[in-house]
Amino acid sequence: MTDSPTPSPPFPSPDNAVLRVIVGNATASVRNGEATVEEAILHAAVHGWYEGHIEGEDECLGCDFRGNWQKGDVRG
Repeated sequence: MTDSPTPSPPFPSPDNAVLRVIVGNATASVRNGEATVEEAILHAAVHGWYEGHIEGEDECLGCDFRGNWQKGDVRG
């Protein structure tokens, strides 16, 4: 185990503008019949997770992974 700070979480911050678009699109797709609730949730979860990955990379310039942990490090 490491005593270094935990890397950025794998999800975007709640005030992330792209997350708001993802959630809005998911809601609209259910309301207009383009997707079931399950499809909209899956779509939003996948794209929200990806957006969190991008946000994490932006916070750790020069990192190969996120935070102080590099790819291949044992994480607990």
